[in-house]
Amino acid sequence: MELKVLKEEKNLLELEMKGEDHTLANLLRSELWNTDGVELASYNLKHPIVSSPILTLNVNKGKPKKALEDAVHSIKAKTKEFRSLLKKL
Repeated sequence: MELKVLKEEKNLLELEMKGEDHTLANLLRSELWNTDGVELASYNLKHPIVSSPILTLNVNKGKPKKALEDAVHSIKAKTKEFRSLLKKL
């Protein structure tokens, strides 16, 4: 995966996630909505085969990159917990 910053402002971040599809984009969008300070989290995928998702993130406090990092850390923690539960089955 390659991340390309398309737009970066005080409260706004737009990233193109080259080489990804709905799976990661939707997971990030969903987790961002549960992240403190996030006012808007969405993505757009113009064509499922020939385009990459563009993630748009707007915060009303803090920095957008920090909110994205927090969401990624939360996903990692949930994945670790899920893996642990799976081992118990």
